[in-house]
Amino acid sequence: MNRIPSVSLRGGADADAAAASAPPPDPAALARWARAFCVIRFDLERGQLVEACYPPDALAAAGGGLDRLVAFSSFPDSMSHHLPRHRSSVHDSLFSFRVPDPSSPRRAFLYGFVFNRQRQDERLPRGGEQKSVVILSHAPYSSLFRLLLQILGPLCFDVGPSALAMVASHVAAWPAPAPGRPMELPIGSAALRVHLPPAADDPGPPPALLPANPSVPYGLFHDADLFAAFRGLLLHLWTLWELMVVGEPVLVVAPSPAQCSEAVAGLVSLVAPLLYSVDYRPYFTIHDPDFARLNALAEGEVFPPMVLGVTNLFFLKSLKSIPNVVAVGSPNPNSTRVLPVGGQLPGNGTNGTPGKLKLDKLAINKFSPTSLLNSIKLRREGPLSLMTEHKEALWSTYAPTTKPDTSVLNRLIDAGVSPRIEESMSVVNNEILRRHFLELTTNFLAPFGPYLRTTTPSEGSSPFVDPPLLPPFHADEFVNGLAARGPGKFLSKRMRSNWLDLYRRFLEGPNFMPWFRQRRAAAEQEQQRLWRQARINVDIEKLMSKMSELERIDSFNAVEQYLLREMEQNSGRGNADSVAACQKLKEDLQAAFSVLPKDMQQLLLSNPKRAVLLQGVQEKAPGANGIVTQTSL
Repeated sequence: MNRIPSVSLRGGADADAAAASAPPPDPAALARWARAFCVIRFDLERGQLVEACYPPDALAAAGGGLDRLVAFSSFPDSMSHHLPRHRSSVHDSLFSFRVPDPSSPRRAFLYGFVFNRQRQDERLPRGGEQKSVVILSHAPYSSLFRLLLQILGPLCFDVGPSALAMVASHVAAWPAPAPGRPMELPIGSAALRVHLPPAADDPGPPPALLPANPSVPYGLFHDADLFAAFRGLLLHLWTLWELMVVGEPVLVVAPSPAQCSEAVAGLVSLVAPLLYSVDYRPYFTIHDPDFARLNALAEGEVFPPMVLGVTNLFFLKSLKSIPNVVAVGSPNPNSTRVLPVGGQLPGNGTNGTPGKLKLDKLAINKFSPTSLLNSIKLRREGPLSLMTEHKEALWSTYAPTTKPDTSVLNRLIDAGVSPRIEESMSVVNNEILRRHFLELTTNFLAPFGPYLRTTTPSEGSSPFVDPPLLPPFHADEFVNGLAARGPGKFLSKRMRSNWLDLYRRFLEGPNFMPWFRQRRAAAEQEQQRLWRQARINVDIEKLMSKMSELERIDSFNAVEQYLLREMEQNSGRGNADSVAACQKLKEDLQAAFSVLPKDMQQLLLSNPKRAVLLQGVQEKAPGANGIVTQTSL
């Protein structure tokens, strides 16, 4: 759990006066991080209402019913079965959602991060009230916004809606986001230390290279608590990993928005560093504009690739064509422990001390007639059994290739009963799981490495030629070659004999082509950078001393071509790197010119533009029309 920084804000009239006197945040600077900060309340007569918003017109200006969509996505479907049964109690929760952006001309999404407070009080109408504080952003910076909500949420309840503008002014003062890098962002009297996930167009590490530091985020939602979200389904994590890799549709059912949004974020993060291109909704409601389309799917029609996190059991009937359903979480929101299937604690620690998770209690190597009967009953009843009792389970028609890795499960530690130990051991378990699945995904993608491998000029060769093209990719040739080579040592120990089927599904699924194109474009860009750097570093005089006259003429033309290209690409930028590159290429052009035959030099100088490029060497040469001119060559 992250320690919550302190923010010095005064309440009541003082807070309102401070907000009124403070200069408004720069809208452009604020938009780099967030679209809106909102307070939404549940009105007994009118339903969900936007009580306050900063900037004031942020939701209304977007159109498309964004205000209504955000409002409906900011509350649990029902509060009655989540609230503790006390005369007066408060229950806070954090969750997230993802909705289409109606203001975007293309298919873009907005991310909502919610601090929801449910207060039960018999003195209030209907015995309670609900309010939510929401941060709406175009960026999936969950590690940042969850921390910020732990400040902003309580502040809004303490000092009122004026806290929105105050916190917005801090956010607007932050530097521009640096995706993929750690940042320290001041807020009040403290600072938020976060490591932002990489940008959407960042290809991440090469597929054949395993990152040395697993804590560095190589994908979205690296802060998701995998162990807590799937503690009762640890044996199914490898099947879930496959479902995500091949882009299968998955319905995630949980008792609360916090649990389902955490599980969906965990699933997306499970396949890092693979670019996950399937639509996902951490908390999906019937008010989402895509619900009508999904609900209208005809019988037998293939469900589109989506991952939907829901709490409303109505979806079990309305989206019954979805082939993979996973139920996660505990119905008791006050419990930080998620029991495995069978209802037994998985630890062997005593007196609250941590111990190893026992695999026999995970039903992997110990036969039990009772567990077999329960498994048969669970499969026979299907996901609709959740209508009567919530239980953690996976229903899927998918035949997995990857086997659960018992060596990884054996390293997991049960946290005992102490909340403090629970927290620290959960961090350890998450590191173990993340490291393994990062290694699994990296090894799975490694066979694509040769199609993404960059080259540099060989020793003594000229860099003033176009780099060779990357090897062409053909799916059939790739699969045939892979079948001949085998899956490699890492995967062969963890996959069944039908491992090629997983690659075929991946190649045909929605994740492969976007990932491969992005990696391919990044490799081509990197190759261009390496060859450009080689041209800057080359000793042109040494290179041309070994060339024939014809090769020298060709080299002169090539150097001139790259100089013009560099000048065109960097026109108006004026940065130090481009200026230095142009200067080096000009010097190389002059050096190449100086070793050419005199008649060729005169012919080249007949072009005025080329003559300008060749300024710098003092030499007399006959100009156009036989006039001798002073040129700098």
